[in-house]
Amino acid sequence: MLKGKKVWITGASSGIGEATARRLASEGVSLVLSARREERLASLADELRLLGVTVNVEPVDVSDRAGMAVVGEKLAAAGGVDILINNAGTMPISPILAGRLDEWEQMIDVNIKGVLYAIHAVYSGMAERENGHIVNISSIAARQTYPSAGVYAGTKHAVRAISDTLRKEAIRYGVRVTDIQPGAVATELPDSIRHEKIRDAVKANMYAEGSEILKPEDIANAIFYAITQPDYIDVSELHIRPVIQES
Repeated sequence: MLKGKKVWITGASSGIGEATARRLASEGVSLVLSARREERLASLADELRLLGVTVNVEPVDVSDRAGMAVVGEKLAAAGGVDILINNAGTMPISPILAGRLDEWEQMIDVNIKGVLYAIHAVYSGMAERENGHIVNISSIAARQTYPSAGVYAGTKHAVRAISDTLRKEAIRYGVRVTDIQPGAVATELPDSIRHEKIRDAVKANMYAEGSEILKPEDIANAIFYAITQPDYIDVSELHIRPVIQES
């Protein structure tokens, strides 16, 4: 069902993006991998090419509007992509009273603007071809808020709203939209927290003895489920958390 399709994954150098690239490479898709860390992308691409699939690397910071536009132009010139996995994100959370404005702006730039830049890069081509699928990876924080995560939750609420609005607009063009909302996943995301006390608390909670949180492969499998449904089915939202996570 997926063989021969072209998939663009942002944030592909680790975590959910990397796991999704591996999962989809096993299905024979053509991949375009983006992230800031070019060396890690190149290493992953070399590994996946051994499976006999085409893998192109487009290093870019999703918050770079001009850079994302260049990637979009390259993709369009190569015939566009069938599926976008909009995965890149960051989470430098802290109490609002801490006033870490640079970190607030970084979350807004990556988690909201980056999502929009990627959508903009592919959506018009999908609409013209009357086929495509945009998968946005938001968070459990798209549904609720947590102390110290107000701005982060705000960005993820925005992604959920953007996804649902885009889904309603894209129906007429045959383009599907899915918003995947993971709970605690064992990725590098907590490392982006620069407030030391908060970072230590988050990691202690995630990796407490006896707890079992989600693996990146779990989310990759959820993405696979969403994008392999028949064309008349739109998996609009998937809300996934480990059993142990109460909220």
